[in-house]
Amino acid sequence: MKDIVFVVLPGSLLLDLAGPAEAFRLANQRLVQRGQPAAYRLRFAAPQREAATSVGATLAELEPLPAPLADGATVVLLGQPSGAESPLQHPLPRAWADTRRWLAREVAPGLQAGRLQLMTVCAGTLLAADAGLLAGRRCTTHHEVLDDLARLAPGALVCANRVFMLDGPVASSAGVTAGIDLALHLIARDHGDALAATVAQVMLVYLRRGPEDPQISPLRAGRNHLHPAVHRVQEAVCEEPAADWSLQRMAALAHVTPRHLTRLFAEHVGRSPRQYVESVRLALAERALQGGQAPKQAIAAVGIAGDRQWRRMRARREAVQA
Repeated sequence: MKDIVFVVLPGSLLLDLAGPAEAFRLANQRLVQRGQPAAYRLRFAAPQREAATSVGATLAELEPLPAPLADGATVVLLGQPSGAESPLQHPLPRAWADTRRWLAREVAPGLQAGRLQLMTVCAGTLLAADAGLLAGRRCTTHHEVLDDLARLAPGALVCANRVFMLDGPVASSAGVTAGIDLALHLIARDHGDALAATVAQVMLVYLRRGPEDPQISPLRAGRNHLHPAVHRVQEAVCEEPAADWSLQRMAALAHVTPRHLTRLFAEHVGRSPRQYVESVRLALAERALQGGQAPKQAIAAVGIAGDRQWRRMRARREAVQA
């Protein structure tokens, strides 16, 4: 189980914590429903036992900043209300100074060794910068504090107009909702696009394209809708791509007629149910090939009946994209 350590300082934006934390919690819930073990252990740490958040609610019984951190842990740094970011204040608040020292002592070596990952939400990137964690890294933050980030991390490449940025073990996001986007991206990286899409559906969050993605994965494309019948079909296809997905079977799963399912897919996905199944199978086969799997095994594992069908499916996709 991977530790997700949320670092809570006085004034932390509550949604910067609650949004990503809920995404990871729902991922655990869905995995358990599938008969798999939960993947994430949520921890809430701070330099002091209690911290009043941005909306006035106080979080209590916070654990001390952990030392050492378990291998594979992700440390999450949260933003503060605009204009109140601690590195801009004089004198520097003690909680900020204590956390900065902890980051430099415990987190920086783990990032350099590839044992840990850092995730920043909104202006939480400023704390990472102040602790010296961003030198030579591409990063982003909320648009109101981009200039402050550039001053605090002169050796970093600060990128504007980005939802989130990935650079090795460092992942930074631009704001409250972008923190959710980043959490969904990390869930997809760990456990696949289908799980991330399910979490996004439960949270009523559209899966947005990340700036580092060369293209939208077919396993995510067509998921920016809230129709439950179509989502049921999409989730089932992604989980069992090699199954016999006839139009009749998909319609039965959606509890609609085949004709109505075809209309729903045209309206919400922009393609037919068969085209959707093909796109998922192609994406998964190509991912397996990139991972070094033999072509025959890669295409058979996703339900493609031989090399001839594989070529025809790719030709149909290229004709649509042309």
